[in-house]
Amino acid sequence: MTIAIVLAGGIGSRLGAEIPKAYVEVCGKPLIIYCLETLAESTFINGYQIVADDKWIPEIEEWIRKYELREKLTGFSKPGTNRQGSIYNGLMDLRGKLKDEDYVFVHDSARPLLTTKLVRESIDGMDGYDGVLPVLPMKDTVYMSKDGKQIDSLVNRAEIYAGQAPETFVYGKYLAANQCLVEAGEIETINGSSEVAVKAGMRMRLIPGDEMNFKITTMADLDRFEEILKG
Repeated sequence: MTIAIVLAGGIGSRLGAEIPKAYVEVCGKPLIIYCLETLAESTFINGYQIVADDKWIPEIEEWIRKYELREKLTGFSKPGTNRQGSIYNGLMDLRGKLKDEDYVFVHDSARPLLTTKLVRESIDGMDGYDGVLPVLPMKDTVYMSKDGKQIDSLVNRAEIYAGQAPETFVYGKYLAANQCLVEAGEIETINGSSEVAVKAGMRMRLIPGDEMNFKITTMADLDRFEEILKG
């Protein structure tokens, strides 16, 4: 069984919109609905838990009714102080809904071009592993600089990858890894979801990511997404 945690609690300050980016409408539809439609369509996803601020829940529920997406909704979770804190809240709220050996699938509502193909490849890739991370190879030459003014060394770009969402994990192991960080007071230092798994010694598999599965962070990203939709 696999339940997706859909993150929609960020304020999206870099986008410059008056509302959180998950709820910005593009071509007449809120961003969050695009990825929910993909999750609803995929036979590999059994449900989704949405992380969102309480004040937006009535609006989200109305959209879910409008677009007939209620069947897989498992519930709502409160945002944390950072992204990983939000994921942890979702993990805690899924206790009793998932068994330790089940999967949790973490995705950002700000990545609306998720495909059912990437969902399937993420779940299929879990065989023999504790987690799966889609990645993109580095195209540019990568340098190291300690002071940001001069080059100290050249990094082998064949060994460097850019991580994407969705990230898939064995639920019990990932929950335990997050609980350890919470108890140590380190949850707010985490930058990426898979960082938690790596720290805990979980075996993570890399699969090819999708260039179109970009994260909407700036207005330029939003414009690019709209252009793609308009074809």
